[in-house]
Amino acid sequence: MISVVNLVKRFPTRSEDVIAVDHLTFQVEPGEVYGLLGPNGAGKTTTLRMILGLLVPTDGLAEIAGYRVTDNPDEVKRRIGYASASVGVYPWLTPKEMLLFSADLYNVKPDVAGRRLSELTDLLKLSSFLYQRCATLSTGQKQRVNLARALMHDPPVMLMDEPTLGLDIVASKVVFDYIGHLRQQKKAVIVCTHRLEEAQRL
Repeated sequence: MISVVNLVKRFPTRSEDVIAVDHLTFQVEPGEVYGLLGPNGAGKTTTLRMILGLLVPTDGLAEIAGYRVTDNPDEVKRRIGYASASVGVYPWLTPKEMLLFSADLYNVKPDVAGRRLSELTDLLKLSSFLYQRCATLSTGQKQRVNLARALMHDPPVMLMDEPTLGLDIVASKVVFDYIGHLRQQKKAVIVCTHRLEEAQRL
């Protein structure tokens, strides 16, 4: 489902190129959770950005479900959900409005979007704040909304960048349970983290 072959990213500077990703190769099958483990600055987020089609690789290739990122970026984006602690929410929208807006961006039919909203509300326990403005939510609640948003179009691939960053132990458990749900749904998942114990748990 995810294929990365000899992926390279160099950033030119005045003195010499900075190599952020150096001939990275791996595959992720449906139902598999793959960990990109490394310290801050190791190139994890750069790798995800190339897989998403937001950065052009210096060399190598990335494919999602047989679509090469550099050749078919729109087809790739349709098949990926992305969740990160750094992704913001729209402060003046409620979680319900934000999730339905996200579904509309992916051309999800309204009746299907309604079902997805109901399923994800139950899965991530959103009901107590579904109609609050996102500006009033806690960090953990905002992350739950982001996790739901990433699944509104039911993608086969999920990319997660430091998904527990800044979360307490209760909110972190929600993320772990969510990843377990993705595995059961046969999603191909990449989780970036710099925490060894978190990678072992996942």
